[in-house]
Amino acid sequence: MDGVPRVPDQRRPAPGNAPEELRPHFSVLGPVRAWHGAEQLSMGSPQQRALLAALLLRDGRTATAHELIDALWGDEPPSQALAAVRTYASRLRKVLPAGVLVSEAGGYAIAVADGALDLALAEDLWAEAEKARGVSDLCQARSLVNKALSLWDGEPLANVPGPYAETERTRLEEWRLQLLESRLDMDLEVGCHAEAVSELTALTAAHPLRERLRELLMLALYRSGRQAEALAVYADTRRLLADELGVDPRPGLKELQQRILQADPALAEPSAAAPEPAATVVRPAQLPATVPDFTGRASFVSELSEILSAAEGRVMAVSALAGIGGVGKTTLAVHVAHVARSHFPDGQLYVDLQGAGSRSAEPETVLGAFLRALGTADSAIPDSLEERAALYRSVLDGRRVLVVLDNARDAAQVRPLLPGMEGCAALVTSRIRMVDLAGAHLVDLDVMSPEEALLLFTRIVGEERVTSERKAALDVVAACGFLPLAIRIAASRLAARRTWTVSTLAAKLADERRRLDELQAGDLAVKATFELGYGQLEPAQARAFRLLGLADGPDLSLAAAAAVLDLPVEETEDLLESLVDTSLVESAAPGRYRYHDLVRLYARACAERDEEPPSERGAAMSRLLDFYLATAAGVYALERPGDRTVDHLECADRVGLAFTDGTKAFDWLHAEASCILACVQQSLSKESLRRAVDLLLAAKDLAESGAISYRYEMATRAACEVAAAVGDARAEGRARVSLAQVLNKVGRFDDAAVELERAATLALDSGDPWTTGNALNEQGIINNCINQPAVSETHLRKAIEVFRADGNRHSEASALCNLSRALLAMGRTTKSIDLARQGIAIYSDLGVTFRLANAKYALGLALSGADRRAEALDQMNDALQIFAENRQRLWEGTTHYRIAQVYLADCHAAQAAQHSEQALAIGCVGGEWMRANVLTLLGRSLVDLGQVDRAQACWREALAIHEGAGAPEAAQVRKLLAAVTAA
Repeated sequence: MDGVPRVPDQRRPAPGNAPEELRPHFSVLGPVRAWHGAEQLSMGSPQQRALLAALLLRDGRTATAHELIDALWGDEPPSQALAAVRTYASRLRKVLPAGVLVSEAGGYAIAVADGALDLALAEDLWAEAEKARGVSDLCQARSLVNKALSLWDGEPLANVPGPYAETERTRLEEWRLQLLESRLDMDLEVGCHAEAVSELTALTAAHPLRERLRELLMLALYRSGRQAEALAVYADTRRLLADELGVDPRPGLKELQQRILQADPALAEPSAAAPEPAATVVRPAQLPATVPDFTGRASFVSELSEILSAAEGRVMAVSALAGIGGVGKTTLAVHVAHVARSHFPDGQLYVDLQGAGSRSAEPETVLGAFLRALGTADSAIPDSLEERAALYRSVLDGRRVLVVLDNARDAAQVRPLLPGMEGCAALVTSRIRMVDLAGAHLVDLDVMSPEEALLLFTRIVGEERVTSERKAALDVVAACGFLPLAIRIAASRLAARRTWTVSTLAAKLADERRRLDELQAGDLAVKATFELGYGQLEPAQARAFRLLGLADGPDLSLAAAAAVLDLPVEETEDLLESLVDTSLVESAAPGRYRYHDLVRLYARACAERDEEPPSERGAAMSRLLDFYLATAAGVYALERPGDRTVDHLECADRVGLAFTDGTKAFDWLHAEASCILACVQQSLSKESLRRAVDLLLAAKDLAESGAISYRYEMATRAACEVAAAVGDARAEGRARVSLAQVLNKVGRFDDAAVELERAATLALDSGDPWTTGNALNEQGIINNCINQPAVSETHLRKAIEVFRADGNRHSEASALCNLSRALLAMGRTTKSIDLARQGIAIYSDLGVTFRLANAKYALGLALSGADRRAEALDQMNDALQIFAENRQRLWEGTTHYRIAQVYLADCHAAQAAQHSEQALAIGCVGGEWMRANVLTLLGRSLVDLGQVDRAQACWREALAIHEGAGAPEAAQVRKLLAAVTAA
């Protein structure tokens, strides 16, 4: 592998014989930083950091002044470039210990001790890993590579300007990816293919054109028994390369596909006789980077660090920081966490609880993310908050982990997230003082002292500019109320405008008409700082700033922003990018924009104050709703040709995005999921209620995918409440059908049935054929699940009549497939097969691919009931591939369960167990009820394989689920347990 070149014999030795802990050490695998002992040194302006980086990356060799000028400015250096380089070097020499930066032969060099540069340490670790791999010590090699990768702290040379830094950034990122590929390759060599799948999936999404990652993912999936997905990766890769580059996959990838198709034995996982690798302990390292110019707060850092470090060998330590927005709670907490991280060798967890926003993070969601970060498989994470909290504490037992809970809403949100184990600690930040958080060490964080405020301002702006105008600088920080966020924003604006003096900024802040009231506004104390930027915007920029802040979603796409502003995309992009330049808006990703929570509140305050006429605010949100509705309806129609649902939706006044490719359409829907649901809930007023409910209908794939079913459920519940309150029977009926569909997917059949009864009554009042037909169809599905096939038949035949009268062939096919299952349960197998084939014929005639999977699934069940198992497996495997390609994870898991049933009926217990495990790992339609059914089937397979003890464990878990829900299937599980016990 091409690593970073080393020239050890040319290195300049570190000065003196200082103890190692006092020698300066540096980092370039992230922000360019330097420390002297435990003290982080200020590296000054971006150009100074660029000079330091250029010297550090020369491995101790001397760089001439010409080389440094070329590194910093390339082909267009300023007229005083040489003088600037000398100035930067002089400033660095003052900051660094004596003898570290030396002048030589008209150039400069940095003396760095061995192990004092993170890049050099990463190189050494890689070299040792290569040696270990050469002697087949893969466990040691993997450990060493992981240590090397852990040295990266974000983007290499972050925010360092200049062509040399850009080139090196690209090279170092490429090397990091090579290290990752090497480690993942070793993961597969030692049989950790199942564990590698999730990481490879994320990496291929981030680097879609990197074929080596795709190859590793295919191999990992294949070795995990997921051949269809492995082949789908190849199909996706071939399509992507053709679309993006106009080339075919490289021969190695094609060869791997052929070997997978041929089930080449050489691709099988490593022999069980090979030495077992040591168990890999997951050590999360989720702390955000500390700011390089962290200033002051020395007493707090000392106090909090002491409390956190005291957790070792003692009960859990909890510290809670409280203060107004912008006072620096997060900055202090992250800095303290980095200082104390050596006391928590088992990892650090971090989450932004978004307590300052209107939709704070739910504890159960956070616990799910924490459990995954600690190595818990998705299939092992329970649903309820109480069970997740208990498992979380169990996983942390015996570990020393630091948990940073940032931006908490209140103590109730925090309590389930506390580790609760000795050796662990929690650091909480919030705008409120958590006096009701038992046992917590409370810290009230006030504004900075004048000295600290001035020091922070100086570090950002530069010592030369501040020293000459000290009085004006004191006026600036005083006008900012010594609030860190306000100081940082004001200073950053000044640093970006070289023609301004400090006095210019002080004069702007002295205008009490724009400052004093805002500085005394409690949580909105940073308004004065934001007003500096807002007051300088052109009218079009100011309007965009105000209106775009109205949307509740986490961010906005460029197209959505254009809808809000009612402007062309190109003009919208220019406005947004200009707002990014003012730091009033952030660029979350290419083509996506977001507001900081406080800036969003400020923008809304401006909209209420300045937007004329006031009705424009409502019009802007109406345009956003129309944009989402029109686009989602187009995606729905593309995925479901012939489905007349789109004809029953409210008409949008705007044209949405148009897609011709189903994958891109589906990508858009999932990328916008949170924004769509936020828009629905924000639009639940009498005037826009029907469009909001219809947006839920058009976006129903979000619920069916299982990805954000809970958020979708909450939105439908809110829609039901509002519709009932305003007396809109049509909107309420549709919302209740949508809610029932979500409840059905998670196995809450009784609750779903109640919603459908209400929906049916409302449909009579409104005469809405969509509600009538879909309520009947969903009732039939529920009756199939609870083993009432005769009742299901009645509902489904009525649904078919309604759909045919409406000319809705797509929904007719769905009802036919559901009716096929009802007849199968009553033993009418031949008719069941015929109905499923009718459904397939309709879908095929309409050109449907997505829903064709449901029909093939139904046909597979019917064929299985007729003991035509080979044909059944063909249909189910086809369905499985379609579900996987369309990211219908719950249906994918359910199909694995049905395939397992067929295999077990055909006396292939091993295959049945394998597919049952896949169903458990992915999840199924039907929630916990279906999970219990899968466990029951897995237990039967394990008994046939001679694994009786494990089978009993599965059945005991299934019995607990069924008994807890009062499900009749509990009796069957008891019989199975009794039979093996008697044997």
